[in-house]
Amino acid sequence: MTPLVELTGISKSFVGVKVLDHVDFDVRPGEVHALLGENGAGKSTLIKIIAGVHAADEGEIRIGGEAMKFANPGQAVKAGIAIVYQELLLFPELSVAENIFLNHAPRTGWGGLDWAEMRRKARALLDDLESHHLDVDTKVGSLSVANRQRIEIAKALSQNARVVIMDEPTASLAEGDVQQLMTIIRRLRERGVGIVYVSHKLPEIFALADRVTVLRDGHYVGTKDIKEVTERSLVAMMVGRSIDQLFPKEDAPIGKVLLELRGVSHGKQVRDVSLTLRAGEILGIAGLVGSGRTETALTIFGITPATAGTILIDGKPVQISSPQQARDLGIAYVPEDRGLQGLVRPQTIAENISLTVLKKLARGFIVDRGKEDSLARDFIKRLGIRARGPGQAARQLSGGNQQKVVLAKWLAAEPRILIMDEPTRGIDVGAKSEIHALMSKLAQNGLAILMISSELPEVLGMSDRVLVMNGGRIVAEIARKDATPETVGAAMTLVQEREAAA
Repeated sequence: MTPLVELTGISKSFVGVKVLDHVDFDVRPGEVHALLGENGAGKSTLIKIIAGVHAADEGEIRIGGEAMKFANPGQAVKAGIAIVYQELLLFPELSVAENIFLNHAPRTGWGGLDWAEMRRKARALLDDLESHHLDVDTKVGSLSVANRQRIEIAKALSQNARVVIMDEPTASLAEGDVQQLMTIIRRLRERGVGIVYVSHKLPEIFALADRVTVLRDGHYVGTKDIKEVTERSLVAMMVGRSIDQLFPKEDAPIGKVLLELRGVSHGKQVRDVSLTLRAGEILGIAGLVGSGRTETALTIFGITPATAGTILIDGKPVQISSPQQARDLGIAYVPEDRGLQGLVRPQTIAENISLTVLKKLARGFIVDRGKEDSLARDFIKRLGIRARGPGQAARQLSGGNQQKVVLAKWLAAEPRILIMDEPTRGIDVGAKSEIHALMSKLAQNGLAILMISSELPEVLGMSDRVLVMNGGRIVAEIARKDATPETVGAAMTLVQEREAAA
């Protein structure tokens, strides 16, 4: 079978640094070919070469057996290549139909836009993707991430794409939306479309992929049929070593209660929440998107202060009306979106780490750069941050190393209570293992950790206890020994099912 796309010996360098070194890759009709590797492995560069964003320095690209060179993305689109980026490239003020047919809208006989035909074709494409609920005249800016993603896929199909590249397509999706996306991908596969699927989430790879190719440090490691590999063997291919434990949870002595919530509420998002968190404990909070998990964290940290109930630290009631007050009480918060909320990405590693302790590092109004640099070097060593040094910009780091910088920033403030919201979202499997090991070590040192995660294996693997939230309330508390995918999953959906029945 002739591949839809075949790359042979592809190499690419930026500013003298080789990011791809003689990489081979191909996509066949009607297959999902997963492209895996740690951050910095070269995945993004490879898919951008396929999509015409970058030109390869060496190697050959063949489309349907014919050698081609793309000077720009438009040429790749004409050749049947479409890419759905993690950051969706849509215009929020335009309608669904306008976004789908942007730059290739149907025309009337006299050259104007044929609005009726555009709406009809948009409707047909969305219906084919089982997206009957979407109104083609709705402005895209009012839609959810999942629905916007469907529009990107419809846009690709409207241009007769034979190969669709999906870059971390489920990174921002709720579980129900993930399942719907998988259904769409299977429909595309049945139609003979080739899918390049880039993701850190191994369960999705095993659920969808026919073959998998692994890159490491810009080098081609190998291509395997999905039936020939296991999760452990894939991890070893990606990181170059065996990771025996993705969730290296170790027992830690559980101490006294450091944080307690009694009937805490904030609007409709946090409703009558009561919980305790002890020194040395990792308390996991599970729940569907919108269940109130992150909102509870924001209330504890003073970003959205409690409107009812009591928060206690060391058994004493406290008022937390701002993050500064939370920090002064020994609470730290590693947010869900590290890029927007956790880091000042243009600033250096040292400048980011010092943000919570500037008063300690300053002489009057001037920061002691020597102390700041020393602090950063200490955390780079302690947390294993892979960087050129304290002066490197945070935006230049991989996702896992950026997360370590956010963690270092808060550990510099010497907290006793650490809230971690989606601690390993969007980072590769090797970095996940390192973050989990750090969490376990911090708990052993007496830190109390409140962990919010949408990844059920992470909740089950790292938690001493699991709280399940639904509709802004805690609906279940499950001991580690009793926590299974079935027990936690049932608690996550039970209230929703009851409300739907009512």
